[in-house]
Amino acid sequence: MEIGSSPSTLCFKPALQPLIKTSTSGSTCCWRNRRVLARSFSVSYRKFVDFALEETRRHTHLVPSPLQEKFSSINSKDGKGMLHMRSFQAAKIRLLRSLSIETKTVQVLDFAVFPKVEYDVPIFCANFFTSGRSNIIVLDLNPLHDIINQQGYKEKYFRSLIPLGLKYAELLPWGGKLTSESIQFFSPIVIWTKFPSSPENYDILYSAFQDYYKAWLELEARAVEETDASQISCNREAQHRYLTWRAEKDPGQGLLKKLIGETLAKDLLRSFLFNGVDELGSKMFLDYFPEFRCEDGSVNKSHSIVGKSYENRPWDARARRWFLKNCSCI
Repeated sequence: MEIGSSPSTLCFKPALQPLIKTSTSGSTCCWRNRRVLARSFSVSYRKFVDFALEETRRHTHLVPSPLQEKFSSINSKDGKGMLHMRSFQAAKIRLLRSLSIETKTVQVLDFAVFPKVEYDVPIFCANFFTSGRSNIIVLDLNPLHDIINQQGYKEKYFRSLIPLGLKYAELLPWGGKLTSESIQFFSPIVIWTKFPSSPENYDILYSAFQDYYKAWLELEARAVEETDASQISCNREAQHRYLTWRAEKDPGQGLLKKLIGETLAKDLLRSFLFNGVDELGSKMFLDYFPEFRCEDGSVNKSHSIVGKSYENRPWDARARRWFLKNCSCI
């Protein structure tokens, strides 16, 4: 599948090359030029947000969220960094929001789209962290419901996206250990990767973001409003459970506290980034995740209690078997 084509197409040919490249030239000058390019290359995630907003407006009417009045920009405590926030809503979208952080040493994008509770569409999630020459990336359509035990939900939303996931699994290799507690919130097409900064890698990431977001918009456009009260309640609790986990265990908390202080960071997390954690339900973190309860009743700060982690992509073998069986073009 060429970059930018429909992710529902089963036959595809990768149009990009893998991240790790070998040189056939022994030219010292060539490698010196590459090193200079790497040092001078800078990252900005603004075009990612601009693309998402423009593409969303092609599908639906976006209006500013009431959150925009309170959350628009915050200066870091040292005056050397800036946090920019944007938020919108639409007919099927409860909240589309972005947080961009730019300092002299760090660039961050936290972009997410949460459906209204009348829809069981996955949650679009993009978390990009760049510091110096290293990048930590998570890009996914987070399933709202359990894809292990609810086969129908997985078939409904992810069956047609397996080719897209396989394509970028080659271009953006698995980033290393991921806890079993975290993996439950990811889909089989999740991109979890780490790579050195370069224009080539940045272009691959931008193409992945475009393809994944277009795929999400297609799912959102086809989604039918739920009218059954029990299913709406189920959707609401599933989204609240997700928000509760993220508000408590999101790895970006430390950076936010360092940049803007603990009080502002907590407000940004609960009222903006994971808005709904205090509105969509009354359950607390330990109600959903009792295994994290300490003897004194507090929440264990560890990111894993089970202690199991995934060194490699856990769905690879199964996804490839399904793809080879169902795609006649390979």
